[in-house]
Amino acid sequence: MNAIETALVNSPPRRWLQHYEAHALVRLGGRTPGARVAEVGCGSGYGTKLILDQFGAARVDAVDLDPAMITRATRRLRRYAGRVLLAQGSATDLLAAFSGAGGGKDADYDAVFDFAIIHHIPNWRDAVAEVARVLKPGGRFFFDEVTATALARPTYRLLFDHPGQDRFTAGEFLAELPRHGLHVGDRWRTRVGGDYLLGVATKSEPTGGEQ
Repeated sequence: MNAIETALVNSPPRRWLQHYEAHALVRLGGRTPGARVAEVGCGSGYGTKLILDQFGAARVDAVDLDPAMITRATRRLRRYAGRVLLAQGSATDLLAAFSGAGGGKDADYDAVFDFAIIHHIPNWRDAVAEVARVLKPGGRFFFDEVTATALARPTYRLLFDHPGQDRFTAGEFLAELPRHGLHVGDRWRTRVGGDYLLGVATKSEPTGGEQ
């Protein structure tokens, strides 16, 4: 993210919007009481706080590439000591990010949250695959994303810095999920003419001889 977007994601309006998005995700997919959760791209930790307080998760393992964001999140989440693990690393390799802390293994989490981070990742399909890898069968993937429709708008192109190639529309993101065993059904919504996508997908249960 560039300086403008960093300032925006740390602003009160973004916190208000994220609170609204969390309410929408609860309506689509329910809460996660007592769950072990991963968050990709935790930023300053406000989404992590919502996962703990609003969704009711017992523990959150959260990752972000930016060490400055990890520092901000550490300050914000100080009172949740013992319930939060923060790590600098990539959303496409959670095992490496949480190395030594016992997280990021196959089928490790009851839920994974993405508060508008996957559209920043050039190889975004790898991030979706990583979400599916760490989710338990029956686990839920809560996502709130910015689509190619929004990123193509002049304001976005002028103010923000995003990968220029292979950005996903809402339909393309939804189509990618089942390729990784993630099924959303009708639990998704778009906002502002398809600019924003919110939804909840569930990981398939093993079938046949799968373990």
